Amino acid sequence: MQSPYKQKIVIANDALQLVYKRLALATFLIPLLGTIAAVVSIWWLGIGWLEARLLLSMYALTTLGIEIGFHRYFSHRAFQTSTPVRAILAVLGSMAAQGGVIYWVAHHRRHHQYTDEPGDPHSPYLRGFWHAHIGWLFEGQITNTMLFAKDLLRDPVIGKINQLHHVWVLLGLAIPTIVGGIVTHTWIGALQGLLWGGFVRLCLAQQIISSTNSICHMYGDRPFELKDRSTNNIWLAFLSCGQSWHNNHHAFPNSAVAGLQWWQIDPSTWVIRLLEVFGLVWDVNCPTKEKLQKRTT
Repeated sequence: MQSPYKQKIVIANDALQLVYKRLALATFLIPLLGTIAAVVSIWWLGIGWLEARLLLSMYALTTLGIEIGFHRYFSHRAFQTSTPVRAILAVLGSMAAQGGVIYWVAHHRRHHQYTDEPGDPHSPYLRGFWHAHIGWLFEGQITNTMLFAKDLLRDPVIGKINQLHHVWVLLGLAIPTIVGGIVTHTWIGALQGLLWGGFVRLCLAQQIISSTNSICHMYGDRPFELKDRSTNNIWLAFLSCGQSWHNNHHAFPNSAVAGLQWWQIDPSTWVIRLLEVFGLVWDVNCPTKEKLQKRTT
């Protein structure tokens, strides 16, 4: 039997959980069907540099919004920044359609508190690979934000951005659609922008980010011996913007740097360091050599 404390980590509300299940299903199916349509359309419409640029640029912006914003800043406060930059990071992350910032942070902090133990929302060792990868979303489980994200609930700016989550998702679809239409001066160009910069981008990001919950708890290296089973996976490093250095992250969750070795590809750290140069972020956390040696010995 769970302790009274553990019973409070999830909000039990049948009506609300049903809404979350339907939203999760739509978030999964619509990008998937759009991706299938995009691939099929190649036979008639082809794919050019414009579509590729829209896919790559929108993917980079929204995935960095998740990793730098939702993950390293809002979940772990790995650096400090101003209100405008916080707002931009929250909006970019919201465009990835991974859930509102408060929802995302609450689930992630819960994952860290109960990693690979009962209470972890997506451990592959509790209910298998599929559940960890994406199945957990369809359960409509609602993590108690009052317990895990109280600081964000008290933030009026982030609270408002969170309330408008659906607007940012639609904006993330509208931008490549409008750009595609303007550049080509055709409705076909707008459709191509929606398919590649919108749906394909969402589907790809969904799979890569979900791989942290599944693959990066089963396959890879474990330079730090921890109680959980998190791993580093070099093959996902670039596309995940550094999120796949997951064992490093669990060893030093408040570090703004996930790629702790010079050869560990970590695009999010590159962007954070660039922002630091321009004074847009500060107090950037990073483990010292002494702390690294202590954890590895």
